[in-house]
Amino acid sequence: MKLYNISLAVLLGIGTLTSCESKLDVTNPNQQTAATFGFSAEDLEENVIAAYNHIRMEGTYARVGYMLDVCRGDEVWNSSQVWYMPFDDLNAPFTDEIGQWSWRDWYYTINVTNFTLSRLKEDNSILTEQQKRIKGQMLFLRGLAYYNLAGYYQNPILITDYATYSTLDGLYGTNNTYDEVWDQVEQDFSEAMTLLPSRNEGGEWAKGRATCGAAAGYYARALMMRHKYSDALTVLKNIINGQYGTYKLMANYGDNFREGAAYENNDESLFEIQYLDYGSQGTDDEWTPVNTSANATQGSAIESNFGPGDFGGWADLSASNWLYDLFKKERTTSGSLDPRLYWTIGTYENEWEGFEFGNVCYGTPMTADAPVTTNNNYGGLPVAKNTNFRTGIYDKVVTGLHCGINLRMMRYSDVLLRAAECENEVNGPTQQAIDWINQVRERAGLADLKLADFNSADKLFEQIANVERPKEFGCEFGRGFDLIRWGFFYDAGRLQQLKEHGTFRRTTDKSRVKESVSYSEVGVDEQLKSSYDSWIPGHEFFPIYQGTLNDNPNLEGNSANSSTSNADKLYGPVHPVVGL
Repeated sequence: MKLYNISLAVLLGIGTLTSCESKLDVTNPNQQTAATFGFSAEDLEENVIAAYNHIRMEGTYARVGYMLDVCRGDEVWNSSQVWYMPFDDLNAPFTDEIGQWSWRDWYYTINVTNFTLSRLKEDNSILTEQQKRIKGQMLFLRGLAYYNLAGYYQNPILITDYATYSTLDGLYGTNNTYDEVWDQVEQDFSEAMTLLPSRNEGGEWAKGRATCGAAAGYYARALMMRHKYSDALTVLKNIINGQYGTYKLMANYGDNFREGAAYENNDESLFEIQYLDYGSQGTDDEWTPVNTSANATQGSAIESNFGPGDFGGWADLSASNWLYDLFKKERTTSGSLDPRLYWTIGTYENEWEGFEFGNVCYGTPMTADAPVTTNNNYGGLPVAKNTNFRTGIYDKVVTGLHCGINLRMMRYSDVLLRAAECENEVNGPTQQAIDWINQVRERAGLADLKLADFNSADKLFEQIANVERPKEFGCEFGRGFDLIRWGFFYDAGRLQQLKEHGTFRRTTDKSRVKESVSYSEVGVDEQLKSSYDSWIPGHEFFPIYQGTLNDNPNLEGNSANSSTSNADKLYGPVHPVVGL
């Protein structure tokens, strides 16, 4: 009897264990995991949406991730003298958490792309057309993430295999070199070019998505970061010749900075960040990727940073006086102001009466005696680009993540000016380079440049770098990347030039905000300051946040953490300053 009882207890125990084991194997279809999700194209399409969503977050392009590079450029200064201040001054400490937000949010993007790519075959020839499009988009977005991480943080951790996350050694990775990261960026963009359709082939599908044209454009950009001008020129010529789809300049420059289906994803746009138009969004701002509100806004806060304080904006950033003077130096062939000034800087000009929406700021008429300044305490020329300053859609800045203007991250005008730059580097100066520049100038109504006026590649480079590009792309993301690849921080003449460009006046006297300013008066006139006076070698990049270094004992800081010069890491000679 005793033996029987023991045997019965053992059998019941085994039965109980078997029963528990069976229950543990049951999969809840409403709670998917990494082990059960992603084995169908439909699942992976959801990941595509998630990855695109991550590039419109706080640290990617919805606010800080976009603005840090705008601050780094010489076309903008910090008019609030508070928010973004250390990034504008190029001396950000490694304890400033704002600088970590881009690191955080781009790695969210990378995580989604790596998971998706782990579900797709490496042999592209056996993929279906749908799978090719999915893989191409994931490669493009991963390349975009590392493009930003390398351009901001210099030597981030390179993670390309989702299995890496399965071990502590993988999670606590070490820095990769600058060249290793750019090698991966080039690889991702070049492979994406072979998988994605052109905008022509993609039709409606291609609106708002990465195409082979977008991948080609960014591949050329990546090549230029390390002075691979000949290779980049080949790619850019192919874009111009229509190999990756048909692109052309919009007749009206302002159409690149308005919201609505009539303007967004237009013929000039290679790639842009998609935001819902004003009035069609939710009400809950989602600043980080961990927010999951069903009623989330799907706009950007770029306008909030640029918007004048008197109209509800945060009044953080203003256009430089150098950029304003640059626009004023050259008239169109009809004697008018460059129309790009209207869409870039929100100043009152007599000639704007009757032009587009006229002299208005959020629908309110401006007069010569009552111009609008950015900040109530420090003045500043308002940035109008990528805002509704001129459009009249609403009468004040709607702050937070509400602006519905898509950010055109790469336009065909960039292809033309980059092709001109590469042609000049390889063969210049040449008539072909001049012709590409003139296409952009003609859209603005400016007279054609003549080859005879440029007797050296140095002089034509000066025209491209400090006239054509600032007027076409002023106050947009990308100028900081340009200053790094051109080596401007490590040439005495170029650094002095940056100090002159970055000089501004802090004043509440609205009659003085448009005055030309001189770096020679900094220290004499107490209202004057230059952003680049405070640049510390190595701080052309942003430091890796100390909290991130504390969390990962294998991670080291970059040149900004140690304030170490990068003068010996340039990829070629720096063009000397040339008078035009």
